[in-house]
Amino acid sequence: MLSKLDAVAEKYDELTRLLSDPGVAADHQQYQKYSRERSEIEDVVNHYRAYQNVRKQIRDAEEIVQDKQSDADFRAMADAELKELRPRVDEMEQALRLMLVPKDPRDDKNIFLEIRAGAGGDEAGLFAAELFRMYSRFAEKKRWKVTLLDMSVTGVGGAKEVIAQIQGKGVFSKLKYESGVHRVQRVPATEAGGRIHTSTVTVAVIPEAEDVDVQIEQKDLRIDTYCSSGPGGQSVNTTYSAVRITHIPTGEVVACQDERSQLKNKAKAMKILMSRLLEKEREKQDAVQAAERKQQVGTGDRSEKIRTYNFPQSRVTDHRVGVSLYKIDAVMDGDIDEFIDALTSADNAERLKNL
Repeated sequence: MLSKLDAVAEKYDELTRLLSDPGVAADHQQYQKYSRERSEIEDVVNHYRAYQNVRKQIRDAEEIVQDKQSDADFRAMADAELKELRPRVDEMEQALRLMLVPKDPRDDKNIFLEIRAGAGGDEAGLFAAELFRMYSRFAEKKRWKVTLLDMSVTGVGGAKEVIAQIQGKGVFSKLKYESGVHRVQRVPATEAGGRIHTSTVTVAVIPEAEDVDVQIEQKDLRIDTYCSSGPGGQSVNTTYSAVRITHIPTGEVVACQDERSQLKNKAKAMKILMSRLLEKEREKQDAVQAAERKQQVGTGDRSEKIRTYNFPQSRVTDHRVGVSLYKIDAVMDGDIDEFIDALTSADNAERLKNL
C-alpha cells in the first residue's frame, strides 16, 4: 500500500511542476487536463502526507522512550504521546486503504429514477407515489434537480409508474443502493377491518449513459408520437408532442411527455433508452460476479427485497445491512442518509476484502 501511495504522491508533485510550466499554462486544454488529474488525487496525497507526519512523530517518541539516558518526565510525556498517536495512525491507515479502493466510474453520473407499483393494487400505487416524494425530498436537501419525465397515475392519487431524471453532484454514488424491491406494511385507508396489508414497489436507479457508451441502430427503433396528457396548458391533447420509442431487438419501450416540443421529448426518451440498455449489459456482468460473492450490496437485483417500511411500528429496516430506524415519518420525508452511509460502508468493506 505504501509503495502505491508513494507513486501517487510522486505523480501529484510532477503534475504540480507541470502546472507551473509556462508552456503548459499557455495550452488551455492541457492545463485543464493536468488540473483535473491533480484534483482527483489531491485528497489522497494530503491524507498520506498527514499519515507520514504522524508515523514520524511515533518514531521520534519511541526513540525517546527507549533512551534510558533521557529525563524520566520527558520519557513519560513521550509514552503518553505514543498512546494517543498509535490508534490515530491505525485510523488514518484504514482511511487511506479506502481511498485506494477503485472508484466506481459511474458515481458522478446523473440518474434516471424509475419507480413501479408491484403487488398490492391501489395501496402499491399510493406507496410508489410516496417513494417518489421521499426521493424528491432527499434530492431537494442535496440541492439536486429533479425532473419528472413520465408518470402513470391511479384513480386514488397513486402512481403505477414514475420516471424522473435527477441531476447533481454525486447523484449515482448516493442513490445506487436504492435499486430493488421496497416493501410496505400498513393498514390501508380503505381497510374497514384494520388489517395490515403488505404491498411492494420496485425501484430502479439507472446511471445516465453518454452517447459514446451505447450505439443504437436507427433501423432497430420504432418511434410513435401521440398527444400528451396531464398538465401542460393549451397544447395538451392538441399536439403530438409526446414520444414513445420501442427498441425492437430487446422490446424495451420508453415514453416521454415532459416537454411541449416533440424533438425535446424524443431526445430525452433516447437518453433513457440508452441508459436502460447500458444498465442491462452491466447487470449481465454483475450477475457473473455476484455468483462469486457471499455478500451482495447494491447489485441492483430487482428481485431482491431490500427494505421494509412498517408503519404500525414506525420502523424502516434495510435487510442488506440489518439497519432499522424507528422514525418512519422522517424517512418518508427524505431522511435516508443513515441507510445510504451504512450501505456505502458495507460496500467499501467488501471491495477492500476483494482488493
